[in-house]
Amino acid sequence: MSSGSGSQRGTRSHGTASSSRESSPRTTRDSRAVSSRSRSTSRPSVAKKPSRPAAARTAPSRRPVATTSPFESLMMSAWRWTKTCFTGEVPSALRSSKIPSSEAHRRVKGRLRIIVVVMIALMSVLLVRVGMLQTVQRSKYFAASVDQRTRVNIMRAARGVIFDRNGNELALSVPSTTVYADPRAITDFPFVAHSLAVALAYTPEQEAKLLEALSVPGSKFRYIARGMTKVEAQTLLGLGLPGVYSYTEPSREVEGGVAGAVIGRTDPDGLGISGLEKQFNKILTGVDGKGIREVDKNGRSIAGVQSTTLAPVPGDDIVLTLDKNIQYQTDTALLDRVGQLSAKGGTAIVMNSTTGQIYAMSNVRRNAAGSAVLATGNFAAVEAYEPGSVAKVFSISAALNEGVVTPETVQKVPGVIVVDKYPIRDAWPHPPMDMNLRTIVSESSNIGTLMTAEKISSNTLHDYLSAFGFGSATGLQYPGESRGTLRDAKKWRGTEKVTVSYGYGMATTPLQLIAGVNTVANKGVYVAPQLVSATIDKSGKRHSSGASDSRAVLKPETAATMTDMLREVICTGTGELAQVKGMEIAGKTGTGYKVQANGTYSTDTGGRKYFASFVGYFPASNPQVTMLISIDEPDASSRDRFGGTAAAPVFARLVPSVMHELGIEATGPGTGCKAGAKSAGH
Repeated sequence: MSSGSGSQRGTRSHGTASSSRESSPRTTRDSRAVSSRSRSTSRPSVAKKPSRPAAARTAPSRRPVATTSPFESLMMSAWRWTKTCFTGEVPSALRSSKIPSSEAHRRVKGRLRIIVVVMIALMSVLLVRVGMLQTVQRSKYFAASVDQRTRVNIMRAARGVIFDRNGNELALSVPSTTVYADPRAITDFPFVAHSLAVALAYTPEQEAKLLEALSVPGSKFRYIARGMTKVEAQTLLGLGLPGVYSYTEPSREVEGGVAGAVIGRTDPDGLGISGLEKQFNKILTGVDGKGIREVDKNGRSIAGVQSTTLAPVPGDDIVLTLDKNIQYQTDTALLDRVGQLSAKGGTAIVMNSTTGQIYAMSNVRRNAAGSAVLATGNFAAVEAYEPGSVAKVFSISAALNEGVVTPETVQKVPGVIVVDKYPIRDAWPHPPMDMNLRTIVSESSNIGTLMTAEKISSNTLHDYLSAFGFGSATGLQYPGESRGTLRDAKKWRGTEKVTVSYGYGMATTPLQLIAGVNTVANKGVYVAPQLVSATIDKSGKRHSSGASDSRAVLKPETAATMTDMLREVICTGTGELAQVKGMEIAGKTGTGYKVQANGTYSTDTGGRKYFASFVGYFPASNPQVTMLISIDEPDASSRDRFGGTAAAPVFARLVPSVMHELGIEATGPGTGCKAGAKSAGH
C-alpha cells in the first residue's frame, strides 16, 4: 500500500479543509480507492500463527469491568457539550456524521446565539424580578421578614374606673394573667394539647378542640386561659411546654357585686357588653399599648436587640349617682324580703325627688337552685308589667288638675259594675256606698277611680299618662331600656277604656313608674331619672353631665293636694305598713295580676299570680327621696301578696338607712299621722 493512499484516508476521516478544497472528480477518488484495494490483495501470503486452544479463547476475562454512576455520566456529557460549544471540536464519538468543518462552526455559532439570547432573557427576567422586590413588592416581603423575626405583644389598656357619688370605686380593672400558645414554636401538638387539657381538667371533646385549634396551619396565636391569677397561671407555665407563654392584662371587677346589674359586664377583651359598661364603652375604653421584640427560632428574645414599647393609656372614669352604702342596704333588704315571701324576684329603686338622680337600683331573682340572689340583668329598666293600683295616682291627678273633682267630691260607688260584659270589682266586697275622693285613694277603689277618670275624656287621660312618662323611654338611654306600652286612646277597646285608669291595659317599667309618682313629689314637675353625674378625663378634669330633662305636668297646688291624699294612704289606707317613726311618708300601694301564658289573668288551674308594689316619698311636706319596691310573684296563698303587705315593709325598713346616709332630719317623734286616725281595715 502506497503512502499516498494512507494519507488520503486520514484526510477523509478527519474532514480537513484541504480535502474539501480538492476539485478532482468523484470518479477519480473511487478509481483510486479500487486500485488501492487491488494492490492490497496482491500482497505475498504470510504464514499464519498457530491459533490458541479453544479453551483459552472461551475462558472468561478476569479484568474488572469499569462502571460509571449516572451522575458521573451526566457530568461527562455536560462537559463534552460545553467543550464543543466553546471550542468547536467535535468529540470523536460524534464524528460519524462527517459534516464539513464550516457547517460545524455554523451550527455552533447558531447555538451560541441561542444561548446568549436565552441568557439575556433570563438575566432580564432576573433584573425585573429584583427590581420588583426592591420597589413594588418590597413592603410585602419586608413585612413577612419582620413578622418572622419579631413578636408583638399588645398591652391592654385599663378601662376607666366607675365611681359612686362619693368617690368609692364600684368597678375597676385589676391585673390578671392570660396564658396563650404560639403554635409556631410547638413541635409536638398532641403532647402539648394533652398536657394542657389535663391541667385544665378538660373533657376529651375539649381536648380535641384544643388540638385542632393549635394545629391550624399558619396559626400564630391561641388563647389557652384568660383572667387567671398568678398562681393559677403558674400551674400551666410550670409544665415547661414549648410555645406556651403568658402576659398580664386587666380584667374587670365589680367591688362586692354592688350594683352589678346596673354597671353591667365586659367581655374577656374588655369591651362593654351590657349595662353602663356598654352604654359608656367609648369613654371607658383606653388605648392599648404595644411591645415589639426580636426573637430567635425558639421564640427567645435576642439579647442586645432594642425592643420598642408604647405604654397603654387608660380610659376615662365615670361618676355615678349611686350611693354605695344605700345600694348595699337596698340589696340586703330586697334579698331578705324575696326570700321570706318565696317570691320569684324583686326590684327596688331609690331616687332623689328633685334631681332625678338614682341612689340605688337593685334587682333580685331566684336562681335554679331556689335561692334568692342579685340578678345579672337590670330588670328595673328593661322589664315592663301592668302596674296595678299605683297607676290610680295618675288618673286621679289628671282629674284634679282638670278641675272636675276635688278631694271632697262624693260619688256613689257600687260593689261591682259590668263593662263590656266584664264584671269589675273592688279588692274588698262592699255594697253601694258613698266615697269621697280621699277615701277612693286611701282605700284604692277600682270602681271609684274609673268613675273619677270618666269625668275627663280618654284623649285627655292619655295625654296626661304620656306626660307622666309612660309609653316612651325615660331618657336614661340605658341599653335595652323598655318603653313600656301605652296605646293611643283611639285604639282603646272594651274594658280598656276604663281599666287603664287603675293600671290595666298599659305596661310600665319600675323606672317609669317611680319617675311618674315622683312627678307628684316634685311639685308637679317630671324629672328624668339619671345614673351618671360626671366623667373624669385623663388629666383628672371633671365634666358634669348636666341636669336631667324636666317638664311641668301638674299644677303645684294639684301636686300638693295629691300628696295630702297619699299621706292618708299611709295613715289610714292600704299603706299602713310603710309608716316610719320620725318621718312623714306619702305613697301608694299597687297589686297587679300578671298575665299568664294562656292570655288571661288566671293560671290553667284557676289560680292567680301577683305583682305587688309600693311607691312612696319622704318627707311628705318637702320630698327629698322617692322609693319604689316591687315584689314579683309573692306566695299567692299568703296575705303578704299585696302591695301594702309585701312591698311596703321593705320601704319602711330602708327609710332610716337612707335618712342616715343622706343626712335627712326626722320630722318628729311619731309617724306624722293624726292622733285617733282609724284604718278602714280592708
